[in-house]
Order: sequence, then structure tokens, then C-alpha cells
Amino acid sequence: MKVPLLTSFEGCRADRIGRDLLAGLTVWAVLVPEALAYATSAGVSPVIGLYAAPAALLLYALFGSSRHLVVGPMAATAALSGAAVAGISGDADAATLTAGLALLVGALGILAGLARLGFLASFISEPVLKGFIVGLALTIIVGQLPKLFGVPRGEGDFFEKAWHLVTSLGGTNGWTLAVGAGSLAVVLVLHRVSPRLPAPLVAVVLGIVAVSVFDLDAEGVEIVGRIEGGLPPLGLPSVSGSDYAALLASAAGILLVAFAEGIGAAKNYAAQEHYEIDPNQELLGVGAANIGAGLSSGMIVNGSLSKTAVNASAGAVSQISGIVVAALTVMTLLFLTGLFANLPEATLAAVVIAAVMRLVDVRGLRKYARLATPSLRRIYGVTAYADFLAAASAMVGVLVLDILPGLFLGVAVSVLLLLFRASRPHVAELGRTPDSGRWVDLQRHPDAVTEPGIVVLRPEAGLIYANADNVAAAVRGHVHDDTRAVVLDTASVPGIDITAVEMLDRLYADLEHHRIRLLFAGEIGQVRDLLDATGIASVVTDAHSTVDAAVTAARRNLDHPPDTDPTSA
Repeated sequence: MKVPLLTSFEGCRADRIGRDLLAGLTVWAVLVPEALAYATSAGVSPVIGLYAAPAALLLYALFGSSRHLVVGPMAATAALSGAAVAGISGDADAATLTAGLALLVGALGILAGLARLGFLASFISEPVLKGFIVGLALTIIVGQLPKLFGVPRGEGDFFEKAWHLVTSLGGTNGWTLAVGAGSLAVVLVLHRVSPRLPAPLVAVVLGIVAVSVFDLDAEGVEIVGRIEGGLPPLGLPSVSGSDYAALLASAAGILLVAFAEGIGAAKNYAAQEHYEIDPNQELLGVGAANIGAGLSSGMIVNGSLSKTAVNASAGAVSQISGIVVAALTVMTLLFLTGLFANLPEATLAAVVIAAVMRLVDVRGLRKYARLATPSLRRIYGVTAYADFLAAASAMVGVLVLDILPGLFLGVAVSVLLLLFRASRPHVAELGRTPDSGRWVDLQRHPDAVTEPGIVVLRPEAGLIYANADNVAAAVRGHVHDDTRAVVLDTASVPGIDITAVEMLDRLYADLEHHRIRLLFAGEIGQVRDLLDATGIASVVTDAHSTVDAAVTAARRNLDHPPDTDPTSA
């Protein structure tokens, strides 16, 4: 496991610190009002969101592996936290239970990181992650649009919220829409014409100035309002053991959502900047961040898609920006609580929408669909669309079923398609190219020449119990009335198990019964070791190093059948 301080600060150089400082200032302007809003959705006082941020940001900077990820209260985990705490009927109040839940999520994250369970992230494939991010980004956008129009926010899934928005547009506040649309235009235009400018910060400042100068709050423009000041109480929350036990299942589910969203955002920007993310380190990072939030009387935190997008777009290169955000949040609690009082909610919504719009990667989803080329569709059928189906399942699952079920659905569909495809591997029939004599797939090279009476086949997967019978059926399906030998090229078989070996032995005997010889070519490493270890003489005896050698042996067999003595001629 890498030394944390040498991971998240690797992008920092003296000539780049200014970019981190500016990015931290920009993220701070977004994080403060967002933290207030997300705390409310978790069912606690708005200031709880600010309490959670400083310690979480500092501890993630120490233990995380991403240079760009920003941790803080988030919509998804805040909503899950509120639901979990609401289901507890203990003596502790909501704020105490919320801090205890953050501690529990943090402890589980650290245990998972130490146990090196980051490999579980491998089960969340890139297409699933892409679909999850797109679905989550769309969910964030539809949740912010009511603030842009000045109408009440709907409840339910993405489509229910969208329909509520459409049916509520008649109550749009014109001033709110003007502020929101203007702020969105400022961010989008500045991003395009002057990427170096901190567009979100410019929009925030202009929004505050507009409200202050034109008294827009009197015109119905919603503003953040007064923020309570002072540092958070530090220490363990007074939560009983029974309450922790009742919260344990919710904490595990919330950790999975927090980890998936955080690692999705982290990998997205790490790929853009060409560095690696360590999943085990990320578990430690999100765990430590939540421990810090819980000990600071805060709430659950996780890597934020929207704030990470703001951070990256403002030019951040390391976790120096996160430390800047933490310091500015402490200053806000101590001295600057009145600074955001006149910040329009519509401006905040515009900043968030502009940040996550770039995460709605429709082009990436189309790319997954285009990967199902005609040849792959001919070979694999519907599973040629496996990547697209996995991404679409995760995206639609998030939009319809909610965040955690959507993620599970995407993973489940991805694994099922993988198993289905693994159980039905392509068995290619080979022929020689006229020019070079290479053995190639006849479906891809119809001009290749076959050997009379000899069928050469190549299974393009490992031979295991799940696909043994299907491979045997595919071999029999290529046998014709004039076939006298079958050569099985196993050079593309990375591994084999005992079930597949026994299948090959049965197949050998079955074909021999029909006076067809089965030969093997190109066996490698583990395949040869297991074939030798089984002691199945038929399989080992007719094994050859190359397809050409196996075909030559088969040709000799055709010229001199087993019941003919070639020396008696």
C-alpha cells in the first residue's frame, strides 16, 4: 500500500500551488452552501454539514489516493443517512445518531481498506461505473433544476421528479430563473472562452452582489440565509451499542454507495491526468474522512462528483486544494457565517449543474453500443452488447430504483452477462490463408482454405465446468459426414479444469466411436500440466505442439487408417 502523503500530493509543485489555492477557494464557495442543504436533507441542522467538512477533507488528503477528489456531505449519502436515522427509535437525537452513523461508516471503511477489499471495485466494471455516474449526474441535475426555476422540489425517482418539475413550471419565479439562468450562462461561457478563470466563483460573487444590490430576496429569490457560527463539538457521540447494531446494515450499504461514487469520480479525473487510483487506499481515505466527520459532530461524507468536477475545472493539481477548502470552512464557521447569507439558491444550483453536465457522457454510452460490431453480434449474439447493457442497466437503475439499487442492478447485469458469455465461448473453425499459410478464423477470413476431411477448431476461452458441455456440443456441431479428424487448437485456452479434461476424454472416445480422430495442438503451461496430471492417455498421446503438426499427424492417419498396416503395402 502506498505512503498516503506521497500519493495525493504528487501533483504539487511550487509553480502549481497557485492553481490549488484558486481551486480551493472555488470549491469552498460551492461546498459551504451545499453542505448546508445536504444536512437539511439528512434531517439535521444545516450547520452539521459544515461541521463534517474540515476534518474529513484533511484526513482524506492524508489517506486518500486521488489528487482531485473532494469529500464532503453529498445528496445520495445524506438522503440514505436521513432514512437510516429515521428508522432508529433510540434515546439519542437525530444529530447524535447521524454522527454515530458517520463513525460506523468510517470504521467499516478502514476495516475494508486494511483487509484489502478494494478488489471489490473490480466487480464494478468501467461500463457499470460510467452508467452509474451518468445516472447519478442526471439525478443531481433534476434535483437542482427546481432551485433554478424557483419551484418546489418533487419527491420520488428521477422521472417523478422530472414530471413534478414540468407540471410546476407555471409557478416559476421570473427573478429566480433570471438569476439561475444568468449564473449558468456565466459558468458555461467562461468555461469555454476563458477556462483559466474560476467561473463558479465568478458566478457566486455576481449572484451575491445581485441580491445585495437589487434586494432580490424581496422578489421571491431564495437565498441561503443566516448560518450559525462556532467550531463543532469534538468527541465520541453518545450512541448506545444497540443503536450502532441497528445502524450496521445501513452503514454497510452507505459505505458501498460512498465508495462507488467516490472511486468513480476519482478514476474519472485520474484517467484524464494519467495517474493511478488505489482502491484499498480509497477505502482508507473515505473511512478516515468519516471518522473525522463523526468525531466533529458531523454527518456522512464521501467523494463528490459535483465538487470534484468544480475542483478539476478550477485547475486543482493536488490535495492542497482540499486543505485550502478545510481551512476556509473553519474560517467560515468562526468569522464568515454572514458571507453566504445573500447567496441565491439558483446560483448554487447553476454551479452544480454546470459541473455535472460534463459527467453526462452520452458519447461514452454510444461507444459501448458501437463496440458490438457485426462480427461480434454474429458470434456472441445479444452478449456482444454486454458493455452497453451493463452501463444502461446501472444508469436506468439509478434513475428508476434509486442510487444503491441502481448500482447493484448494474453489477448484477454485468456479472450475469459475463457468466453467460463465459458459458458459451466462441469455437472458431480455422483455415489456412492462401498467401502465408496462417491458421485463421473462417468467419473473419472466408477466403481461407480448409483441409479435406480435417476440421480445425479453436476454443477462444478457458475450458471450465461452466462451458465444457457447450464446447463439446460446438465441436460435434462442426463434424460432417466426411470428417475423419478434428484438431482442437488450445493455444488460446489460458486454463482448464478437471471437468473440462474429463469432457475432452469423453469427446475423444465419442469421436473415435464414429471413426473420427481427435488431436490437440498448441497446449500451453497449466493446460499441459493438468492434462499430464490426469493420466488420461488419449488426451496426452494426441497432443502436438502446433496446428501444422497436428494436421500432419491427422493426414497420416487419413492416408493409413488404424486398421491398415502401412508396412504391408
